[in-house]
This record gives sequence, C-alpha cells and structure tokens, in this order.
Amino acid sequence: MKSQPLISPDQLPSEIRNQLGLADSAASDVSAEAVATDTLSSAAQPSLTSFLSSPTDQLTSPEGLTSSIKVALILATLSLAPAIVLMTTCYVRVIVVLTLLKQAFGAQQLPPTQVLTALSLFVTLLIMTPVWNEVKQEAIDPYTQAENGISWEEAWTRGIAPVKTFMAKQIEAAGNAESIAVFYKYIPEYSEAAPTNAQEIPINVLLPAFMVSELKVAFLLGFQIFLPFLVLDLVVSSVTVSTGMLMLPPTMVSFPLKLILFVLVDGWNLVVGMLLQSFIPIT
Repeated sequence: MKSQPLISPDQLPSEIRNQLGLADSAASDVSAEAVATDTLSSAAQPSLTSFLSSPTDQLTSPEGLTSSIKVALILATLSLAPAIVLMTTCYVRVIVVLTLLKQAFGAQQLPPTQVLTALSLFVTLLIMTPVWNEVKQEAIDPYTQAENGISWEEAWTRGIAPVKTFMAKQIEAAGNAESIAVFYKYIPEYSEAAPTNAQEIPINVLLPAFMVSELKVAFLLGFQIFLPFLVLDLVVSSVTVSTGMLMLPPTMVSFPLKLILFVLVDGWNLVVGMLLQSFIPIT
C-alpha cells in the first residue's frame, strides 16, 4: 500500500517551487492557453490570404463567388481611381495643349514627357484647389467627425456637387452644351425635358461630356499655338529650296529659329497664361 503525500505541489512555497521547476510548468500552461485563445480568435476572423488560399469548390460557391466579385471590384476601383479623379479636373486640357506645343517644336524629345506631365499637374493643382477645398469642407470634414457625422450617401452628394459645378461651368463657357445632349439621351431614365442645372445631370453623363468639351477646347488652343510654328516651317522650307540647299533638312534650320522665337516672345508664360485664363472658376 502506497503512502499519500502530505503536501501537494501547489501548496509548496514559491521559492521551493521555483527550485523544483514547478513554476515553469504552470507558466507554460498559461502561455499555452493564451496561444490557443489567439489561434481561435485569429481563426474566427477571415483574412484575404485565407480567402485566396481556400479550395476551388469554396471559391466557386455562391458565397465565395460574391466575395470574389467584391474583391475584384475593389481592386479595379483602387487602380482606376487616380485616372477617374484626373478626368474630372482641368488636366485633360492642359496636357493636350502642352503635347501639341511639343509637336509644334518638331523635336520628339523636347521638352521631356515627364516635364510636361509635372507642369500639367502643378497647373491642375493651382486651378482645382478651390474646388477641392469646398469638397473637403462640405463633405470630408462632416463625414469624419466623431459626433454628429453625416452618412456616406450624404457625403457623396455634398462632395460631388462642387465637381459637377466646375465641369458644367467649363462646358457652358466653351459653348459645348450639345455634348451633354449627346450622352443624355442614352441614359435609361432619359426624358425629353432638359436638366435645369448641373446637379440634375447624372455624373455618368456629365463626365464624358466634360471630357469631349475639354478636348475640343484643347484642340482650338493647340491650333493657335501650332499655326505660328507652321508658318515658320513654310518660310524656312521655301528659302532652303530656293537657295538649292536640298540636302539640308528644313526642320534642322527651323528648329533653332523656333526656339529663339519662342523665348523672345516669352512663350511659356503666354501658353500657361492662356491656359489659366481659359478656365472659369467656381467662385
């Protein structure tokens, strides 16, 4: 018959337990329980990695297919968001005009594309700052307030209003209201009555109409810039042909003349100033 211990290990003093190594086992039990709890909590929260590593039959199920479509739409929206935002600004007109100016010079590498893009972005930032400030004050700030915040639908309605006003003013100033009618008749809720203000025009109608209007205005401005360079090319070509210099390309002679003429008339300030004056502010 075996004798029972008079004192259990749990009743021993802490110093003796530490010497016997019993405290390590208790701590290991506590850590094991914590790890198990963390594992269960992490398993209860599905992640994108676990979703993508799911079996094929789970991804093709109705629930999995819906999640796959949502993930695809979110990724597509995030990738196209910068381009969509730029299309609602004056960037289209500015970059087209500067590109036509580059073509008028006759040098494909001058000015570099990166320089024209940076200049277009800075001009866009200057013109669109009042619009974006109004969007921030009317929509973003109220939506991000901790107390008495507005809903996402109301924030979208308030935020899109200044952008619509800006686009409508540019279309109206350019006299391209017919571009709105071209797209307006193809919407499902089309009615014969024309919208009375910019807020009544759907964004899927106003945005392409605005881009078409901007391209039209940019081509008109580009023609005014391109014409003096074309006249200079014609004069140089006539002179070189009449003097018998057929082996010398006319573009090689006209290019330095274009540069010095553009510098003498302060061409960059004229072009950028013309672009700035062509836009109508919302205030």
